[in-house]
Amino acid sequence: MHIRKHLGLLLQGVSVWGAFWLAGLPAYYQQYSNVALAIACILLSVAISLAAIVMLRSCREDKRMSRAFWLSFYYTVPFAALDALYCGWYLGHGARFLTMYWYLTIFYITPWLTFMPTAALLSRSTWQAAVAAGGRADPRVS
Repeated sequence: MHIRKHLGLLLQGVSVWGAFWLAGLPAYYQQYSNVALAIACILLSVAISLAAIVMLRSCREDKRMSRAFWLSFYYTVPFAALDALYCGWYLGHGARFLTMYWYLTIFYITPWLTFMPTAALLSRSTWQAAVAAGGRADPRVS
């Protein structure tokens, strides 16, 4: 992936974090009940799963796993770093923010559990479709 694409994904990740930060004001979602936060996390996880399918299906199969890795990276690492700066340092919670803001913490892990397996499943389904259509046993081999 070219540096321009990395910078674009980083900017996108920071922008998404900023949008979630604004949406969480005034108390960065602490004003909502745990039940409401859990429901929101489930709905957001479904949306992320659907987005993963769309984003990964649209790229070439040989680039799919790499794209899944970088999407996972740019949708977790900047979020975790910015949350650590805001919640841990600015709000003064230190490492306790990881449990206090559990609804943020789970999204430092779930994209990795969504994008990478989705890429693998999409690649497997492409491979199975090629075999079913009478193609080579491994379409990646020339």
